[in-house]
Amino acid sequence: MQAVMRFLSLVLIVLGLMLLGADVIASLEKGGEITVRSLDQVWMMIHAPSDLAFRAWLEHTVPQPGAQWIETVMGFWSWAVIGLPGVILAFLFGRRSGED
Repeated sequence: MQAVMRFLSLVLIVLGLMLLGADVIASLEKGGEITVRSLDQVWMMIHAPSDLAFRAWLEHTVPQPGAQWIETVMGFWSWAVIGLPGVILAFLFGRRSGED
């Protein structure tokens, strides 16, 4: 179990760094204007119909406080939403001092 969680944390950290790098490249392409994409923007770039279907499902299925919370998370920086849970998992399931 611990090895699986370590691997998952590694994957999340790598994806977060990839998204952060993509934002840095986009900022450089725009002449230094800071560009940080939200999770929703990244999802729209990858597959727009599934994002729109998710939003339709969200407004018809999930009660309003929960839907509002999910919309807020979708507006956060993509690298933070993906990478920070990976860092937290890495700290929680990292090697202990007594392990080999």
